[in-house]
Amino acid sequence: MTLGVFVALYLLLTLAIGFAGATLIKGSGDFINANRKLPFFLSSMALFALWFGSETVFGASAEFMQHGLIGVIEDPFGGFLCLLLFGLFLVRPLYRQNLLTLGDLFRNKYGALTESVAALCMILTFAGYIAAQLIALSLLFETVFGIAATTGLILSAIIVTAYTAAGGMWAVSLTDFVQSIVIVVGLLLLCVYLTGLADFATLMTAPRPGFFAVVPTAENAMGWLDYLAAWLTLGLGSLASQDIFQRANAARTETIAVCSTLFGAVLYLLFALLPLYLGLVVIHLEPQLLDGDTQNALLGLVSLRAPLWLQVLFYGALISAIFSTCSGALLAPSSILAENLIKPLFLRNGDDRSLLWASRGSVLVMAVIATGLGFASGNIYSLVAESSILGAVSILVPLLYALFGRAPTAAGALLSMLLGLLAYWVFEYLIIENAVPSMFIGMAFSLLGMLLGNAGVSVLKSAR
Repeated sequence: MTLGVFVALYLLLTLAIGFAGATLIKGSGDFINANRKLPFFLSSMALFALWFGSETVFGASAEFMQHGLIGVIEDPFGGFLCLLLFGLFLVRPLYRQNLLTLGDLFRNKYGALTESVAALCMILTFAGYIAAQLIALSLLFETVFGIAATTGLILSAIIVTAYTAAGGMWAVSLTDFVQSIVIVVGLLLLCVYLTGLADFATLMTAPRPGFFAVVPTAENAMGWLDYLAAWLTLGLGSLASQDIFQRANAARTETIAVCSTLFGAVLYLLFALLPLYLGLVVIHLEPQLLDGDTQNALLGLVSLRAPLWLQVLFYGALISAIFSTCSGALLAPSSILAENLIKPLFLRNGDDRSLLWASRGSVLVMAVIATGLGFASGNIYSLVAESSILGAVSILVPLLYALFGRAPTAAGALLSMLLGLLAYWVFEYLIIENAVPSMFIGMAFSLLGMLLGNAGVSVLKSAR
């Protein structure tokens, strides 16, 4: 049997598990958050698999090979920071709200208009993220099956859309559990095998000065503000992510939600180091692979050095990692689209069955949008970073105010989202040479908008 046959069988298994999740769907609650029935291990694996996708395997390894450790502060280290902060500070207050989506929090705290604006902002942050996963799957299909990248992108979108739309959060959680096991086993065995082809001490030798530096140095020429931005792009930007909230919120109890988030964070940090180690193997064993697109370097390494059985495990791990991330990323904005935009506008008197089908239809809508974006951009790492930054400059401040602030207002939340996005766009795309990272400027204006809006409402109340 060829590699392509094994991979095709694995894809069929993934689809079968995903469609099995559809048998557990009885209503919109099952579809969006598994009716809060996930036990510890299912919840933990879902959170571990959250970001272990294309940006970790392809994007981060490519950045590591080009720039060293300083190039991957954003992910995986920033991703670990985000899960840690979310588990320590946000899981409990959010879990107690008994929400379906983060958009529901905005409706409860700020009103219907703010809910709609926040929903649009959150959906915007996911389009590029889903596109990054689809691009990675198209690269994989091109390598394994020899099909064109365009065809691979469309095929990837069809597969992940099919089982996500069928089984919702149950499909995501069940496939994540199986896929997480495949990820760990496949990457561990590949690392062990390839280490046997070279001296371990040689592999751990820095290819150039400052390669293993984790702070700005003269060699890596990174400024401290850019370094801080790298930590916080995912570290803070993804705190306001429906994806993380949805997986944690599906846990059976509040304690399980907290513990599974923290355990998932530790697992993510540990196993996200494996693609970086494989990047070192590329540098020392097959340096010619660095001449092309480094996002494809790991695929080239496995093709050249690994036997068929190990290639099967590796590609199984890759498929697992990307599909698990992509399905959750697809479900999150689809849930917001259905619950916070379609339902208030078109299903005010509709029953739960109507919301369930609206949620399934929203999965298809988001898949089409992300596929179109995937054709327009090919850089996985930048797509993921941009998605997180958009969340940081628009949603984060009003979310934190909704949970912890004193008397937050709808005016403050709306002004916060609009000013944050506008400031980021101006300083990122119009004012090219600014000393401060655009993300920080956007976050500062977002905070300013919240303060000004709240103060304005307070003045009007006093005047009355």
